[in-house]
Amino acid sequence: MLQLQTKELLAHSKNLLAFSAGGDSTALLHLLLGNNIPFDIAIVDYGVREQSKEEVVFAQELAKVHGFTCFVKTAPKIEKNFESNARNIRYDFFEELIEQYNYDNLVTAHHLGDRFEWFLMQFCKGAGCVELSGMKSIEKRDKYTLIRPLLHVDKQDILKYLDEKNIHYFEDETNKDEQYKRNYFRHNFSKPLLKEFKEGIQKSFSYIDKDVDALIEEVDIKTINQLAYFNSYDKRTNVVYIDRYLKSIGHMISANEKQELSQNSSVVVGRKYIVEQDEAYVFITPYVEAKNIDKELKERMRLLRVPVKLRGYLASDVEALEFVSLLLE
Repeated sequence: MLQLQTKELLAHSKNLLAFSAGGDSTALLHLLLGNNIPFDIAIVDYGVREQSKEEVVFAQELAKVHGFTCFVKTAPKIEKNFESNARNIRYDFFEELIEQYNYDNLVTAHHLGDRFEWFLMQFCKGAGCVELSGMKSIEKRDKYTLIRPLLHVDKQDILKYLDEKNIHYFEDETNKDEQYKRNYFRHNFSKPLLKEFKEGIQKSFSYIDKDVDALIEEVDIKTINQLAYFNSYDKRTNVVYIDRYLKSIGHMISANEKQELSQNSSVVVGRKYIVEQDEAYVFITPYVEAKNIDKELKERMRLLRVPVKLRGYLASDVEALEFVSLLLE
């Protein structure tokens, strides 16, 4: 069930598995064990279901039996936008662990159904090839690699594996609640379509991935303190990598912001970040208003033609300013 490329990558790395005690992550846990792949696990208790405490105990017992570490986070109460806020809490926790314990990879149990749900949701709200492609099996983030070993596998095959191996797992009752958009798409569209057209859907994603690779040039995002930059001459490529970088530091940009980025060279994103695109470079920094800048420094940045909205941050970061000066001279 695990592809050779994924197994080889994980076998020689330090891995953290995002665990929920549900069928998908439990199956992946046992597949990793069966392939002698080293890993630890991390689980979040959101406190919204009675059985969540049992799931944490289950995770801890698995850790004792199989000899890996289990990290647990109890989330604060989420008052609104549960899915979005829960995701932020979850990934903040994972990334803290990755940084603290030097993990190379974050491993998640996303499968073909998850990817197809995402595809359908993006398609219905308006999206291009890159957005429709969505998840990838191997995705480079700022300080780690996100790996989804089951992205090519259908949910029914996962359930069959669990049944054949007589592996215990928990059912999350909220997965049946169609007030969540993802569940609505799953039960009404993606699940019935996968049941009838699984092989065609798998092939389509393979073709889409190849098309996206051909359309989007590869760029290398570099960082100096809180300044990120890359070299690109293609507007579509710019938007893709701006989105990836901001996502890697925990900020999800909206469809309207993507549209604005494709049309304008200077955009404030989420009132938190400034993105500047010139003919050759893209710069991303925290958005800092340019106040009380020394006259000499202000004149230097003017002569260098430093974009106006970047000046506030660069005035507070001498190292980043010196580097941008070299690029713009």
